[in-house]
Formats: sequence, C-alpha cells, structure tokens
Amino acid sequence: MEKLFSPWRLRYIASDRRRIRGCVFCRAVKGRDDRANLVLYRGRSAFVILNKYPYNNGHLMIVPDAHLPTLHDAPAATLAEMMALAVRCESALQATYRPTGINLGMNLGRSAGAGIEGHFHLHLVPRWDGDTNFMTVVHGTRVIPEALASTYRRLRPLLAGAGGDGGLPAGAAATPGRRRRGSGRRR
Repeated sequence: MEKLFSPWRLRYIASDRRRIRGCVFCRAVKGRDDRANLVLYRGRSAFVILNKYPYNNGHLMIVPDAHLPTLHDAPAATLAEMMALAVRCESALQATYRPTGINLGMNLGRSAGAGIEGHFHLHLVPRWDGDTNFMTVVHGTRVIPEALASTYRRLRPLLAGAGGDGGLPAGAAATPGRRRRGSGRRR
C-alpha cells in the first residue's frame, strides 16, 4: 500500500504544536468542557477519559483526580472507586464494541513506559481475535477506524448512566450533587 488516506489528521498536522506544559490529566480535572477534554465520566475521586492516541477503538483510561505518582500514594477509597469504574467501563466496552478481550494496565514511572509521568492511570484497551492487522506487521502502524468524537458519543451515555449514581456498583457512588463540568446537570 502506497497511501493511507486520513483527512482527519490535517487539523493536527496544520496546528501550532507547541508543547503544552503541565499534566494533561490535571488540566482535564480542572476543565469545564468534558467533550473537548474527552472526559466520559466524573466520579467522587476519579474520572474516565478517552485516550487521545488510542491503541484500539474504545481505548480509555481511569484516572484519579489527584496528581499521584504511585498506587501507594492513593487513598483506599480512590483505588476502590477506580476498580469500580473499571467494572463499569468493561461493561460499556462490551456493550459498545463487543471485544473478545480487554487489556488493563498501568505504567508506573518513566522506565516502565509511562507517557504521563507523575499522574498514574489505568488503561483499558478492547481487543479482538486477530486484531493485529497488516499495518502493524508491515509498517509498525495502527489503523483506528473510528474518530474520537464518535467513540465519545457511543460510550458517554453508557458511562453516565440514567441513575443518580451513574450506575456504579454499591459503595462507589459519585458524590451526590457534584456537577459534571460542562453539563450543568446534577448527578
């Protein structure tokens, strides 16, 4: 294959790509526009965000609100909420993409491959039998057929849930009355 047509990449290529200082996750915590920040869900002490550079469609991350470098630094309630969110995300990914597997993983520290140092996060990557396609084998490139905006529209309703607790398991409910930034609605 000589050409791969990807017009959606033009905005990135043509943009002023100055390095933004600071933590991308801390900016998302403070941000008011969840859609622009790719935040799918906000809980009591953690949130769910799409990976801006996904390995596969539906690649998302669960991130503590606090800027914490290791699991050891996190309060037990934050860790429990993150695992409850992992269960919720697994269900949302199964309902939306029907993967045959899901990778969960963390890279703690630069030498472990952490792309965002100092703010740990849990990756969930949907997988399918035979999902390593020819682009990966031949050129070390991944083809992601779905735009992030489409992924956001598909997953947000499933993670937001209809109930006041966002559908989280018992004991991991979001703080009553905490506002979703950008939505103006109470949970």
